[in-house]
Amino acid sequence: MILLKWLYPGMKVKRWLLLTLAGLLLAVIGVDLLMEGRFLGDFARSIHRLEYALLGEEYNHIAGVAIIISGLAVMAVGILRAFHSIAGALAPEQEGRMAEVIYARHSLKRGPKIVVIGGGTGLSVLLRGLKEYTSNLTAIVTVADDGGSSGRLRGELGILPPGDIRNCLVALADKEPLMEELLQYRFSTGELAGHSIGNLLLAALTDTTGGFDQAIRGLSKVLAVRGQVLPATLSNVTLYAELADGRVVQGESKISHTTGRIKKVFLKPSRCLPTAEALSAIREADAVVLGPGSLYTSIIANLLIKGIPEALAKTQAIKIYVCNVMTQPGETGGYTASSHLQAIIAHAGKFLDYVVLNTGQVPPRLRARYRQEGAEPVAADLAEVEKLGIQAVCEDLVYRTEVVRHHSDKLARTILRLIFSVKMQYEKVSYLSNHKEEEPDREISQS
Repeated sequence: MILLKWLYPGMKVKRWLLLTLAGLLLAVIGVDLLMEGRFLGDFARSIHRLEYALLGEEYNHIAGVAIIISGLAVMAVGILRAFHSIAGALAPEQEGRMAEVIYARHSLKRGPKIVVIGGGTGLSVLLRGLKEYTSNLTAIVTVADDGGSSGRLRGELGILPPGDIRNCLVALADKEPLMEELLQYRFSTGELAGHSIGNLLLAALTDTTGGFDQAIRGLSKVLAVRGQVLPATLSNVTLYAELADGRVVQGESKISHTTGRIKKVFLKPSRCLPTAEALSAIREADAVVLGPGSLYTSIIANLLIKGIPEALAKTQAIKIYVCNVMTQPGETGGYTASSHLQAIIAHAGKFLDYVVLNTGQVPPRLRARYRQEGAEPVAADLAEVEKLGIQAVCEDLVYRTEVVRHHSDKLARTILRLIFSVKMQYEKVSYLSNHKEEEPDREISQS
């Protein structure tokens, strides 16, 4: 019955299938003429006699070869036109470049398995770069956000905060620009002011599918996401920070705006568990990348979940920390690269192999503006980093726009070169060759 559906009117496939069959018949006739009618019997002998009368015996074999070539040409036209007809119906926006798309997707499937852990804008920037080289990506995203639209939906509907998840889905999506604009659109008036459509869509899917993880899977299919996006835990957790002066601050949004120095952070409930998919991805990865992102609220928040530090310690993957370009007032004011690493070690133990550091210069104009906000470039104190037993990888990774952040493609290339040099030195790798420079990244909406 399924095969019969291809014969429905208006499919625009039947004509090309018939043309293909006609070409096949021509090719068979040509072969049989060369074999002097051995297979097709009287029919071929009739054609043979006509041919002899018109061309003479010496041209018999030439005519047979010509008919075979004509048949193969007709078959090729029929198959190609049928393919374009089907492809145009399934993906009209890709109709003119289907071969390129298919090749790219198969090439991306051969890429390394990379797990990225974090949250916020930094994680989305890295994912946008990595998805151009591999589709074997897993983003493990923090669910401790309690500010903005995410915080409101969390409080009103009791769902996990969708903001960081939404940003990662959009970053990994094989999408049209209009779809990205739609999901990131934020209402400016009325009761929905501050909410993004993507957040509301995840909230609605959570209700209709029966779970936040199911909602993520559903939206991933709609967006044709390259890889997968996973919440670090399905538990409703709250992040706390104990400051050096003894104060305790509750909530991610308040921690990032605190004025005291953070001594440690912790989750309540403390016995929350990670998703099984997250642990499996870490176990099977070629590399696990932490960051870039807010040190305490986006990165360490994930490492507080029981089972994740243990999985990171056991996995054969190389573990990489991407240090931020700038310090962050309220979290890492005055921190050097080694200070970031020491905070991770204090909360989750020693498991890191490499740290990626930016050594590019921040333009003076931007540096002056950030200094007014209390932020400075993170100093690459390599001697102190070396004492921690972690190898530093230094590159110019600054993306110089109106904000200071990592250049997504440069960062992705740096990480991939590191993975290939350590884990895949015997494989032939073509991911970094002949790759055009990525277009400037769009600003990513938060919360």
